[in-house]
Amino acid sequence: MTRRQFLGSLAASAAARQKPNVLFISVDDMNDWIGCLGGYNGVQTPNIDRLAKRGVLFANAHCAAPLCNPSRTALLLGQRPSTTGIYDNDQYWKPNVPNAVSLPMHFRANGYEVAGAGKVFHHVAGFNPPDQWDDFQLQVFDDPWYRRDEWYPWNKKVPAPEGHPFNGLKNFQGEFDWGVIPAEEREYGDQKAIDYGLRFLNKEHAKPFFLAIGLWHPHIPMFAPQKYFDLYPPDKVKIPYTPDNDLADVPAQGQKFAGFRREEHNRIVKEGKWRDGVRAYLAAISFADAMIGRLLDGLDNSAYGRNTIVVFWSDNGWHLGEKQHWHKSTLWQRSTHIPLIIAGPGTRQTGVTRTQAVSLLDLYPTLVDLCGLAKRENLDGISLRPQLENAAARRQPAVIDFMPGNFAVRDERWRYIRYADGGEELYDERSDPQDWKNLSAEPEHALRKAELAKWIPKRQAPMQPDRAEFDFDFRTHTYKRK
Repeated sequence: MTRRQFLGSLAASAAARQKPNVLFISVDDMNDWIGCLGGYNGVQTPNIDRLAKRGVLFANAHCAAPLCNPSRTALLLGQRPSTTGIYDNDQYWKPNVPNAVSLPMHFRANGYEVAGAGKVFHHVAGFNPPDQWDDFQLQVFDDPWYRRDEWYPWNKKVPAPEGHPFNGLKNFQGEFDWGVIPAEEREYGDQKAIDYGLRFLNKEHAKPFFLAIGLWHPHIPMFAPQKYFDLYPPDKVKIPYTPDNDLADVPAQGQKFAGFRREEHNRIVKEGKWRDGVRAYLAAISFADAMIGRLLDGLDNSAYGRNTIVVFWSDNGWHLGEKQHWHKSTLWQRSTHIPLIIAGPGTRQTGVTRTQAVSLLDLYPTLVDLCGLAKRENLDGISLRPQLENAAARRQPAVIDFMPGNFAVRDERWRYIRYADGGEELYDERSDPQDWKNLSAEPEHALRKAELAKWIPKRQAPMQPDRAEFDFDFRTHTYKRK
């Protein structure tokens, strides 16, 4: 090597060390019931709120799809479901979109150390290929007695503990449980992901890093230590107001989405557990907030606090009885509106809330932009850098997919929904944030609908094969089409 080459190598090494790190924190099914978004008066999320004050809160952020796998796949591949054909929870992305370069893959290819823990990609075996990471710790579950062996081969199944289901619902099966499990706070599964993150931040790293920590909370089962339930006395918990005729002006496909697993809502109401369920969701949110606080404190006390971009996001929102629905899987505000905060290098006017509609699809190009990585041309999102630097910077609407042919378009004020069968909804989110009055049939809004509809993707990929059509080997992480 010549002297010139040697000096060039040293300069390149120094530049790499100066690139910002990324701490990528996700939660699951967390809607806008956090203090800084004001979705529920009285919720206690001091750590998320302090991150918002020191960073940029996008108060009008939306998922790419209101369901775990398509939302996470869209974010991490930078392409919406209608581009990839990954619309549902049962579709592996790796064999169906084999040429995709995920966000962690792109960071790794650009000289970053890439590591993670917990639920980042979808949590079932086959959705988190190990070639994305230099190191990864898989999800640790709070309910190992429930997990299916073929879906979670790393999980050690145990008998269900006494008292299960903990919510007291009669003959209730599956994940839909809530309460306090017989475990110390530090033994909950998500704490293992936080512990991994803290160990990582305490190490010396020769290269810049991308560290993804994914929390399960507040996803069902909504388990949390008792002290987080105690934050919400039962007589103070408020259940959502739901007008009796809320679904009367909703077209057929919207009715169908709202009716998904309706029996669970009906049973919760019939057995007098609605308030208990809401309380458990609040407790799970506050527990997640406390764990995020541990991680943020660890970052601040590490050598990397000043040069790390922190991104906090949820994969989708969550209904708690609104429109007679629990879960996500709708195109309304409650299901698509999510927390999104970016703090650290590259942000200005911190503590000033951004109201422009933005999408989780925008995170991939934003981080490429902020970290000076090689550009990628096939991303569906747009960098948030202009909004991170200027709270008044204008922006195009956010578009949300849910199953083939169904879309919501959201700008600063309006939500337009068009279903595959042609059904429409239009809501003024400024005066009607609960989406109670469908304005789509009113003639004075025809032009507004047409303008919003222009943002609906012209190309809509067909549904990709689901995992039942593949033989998947967890040991070798290979897929074979049946």
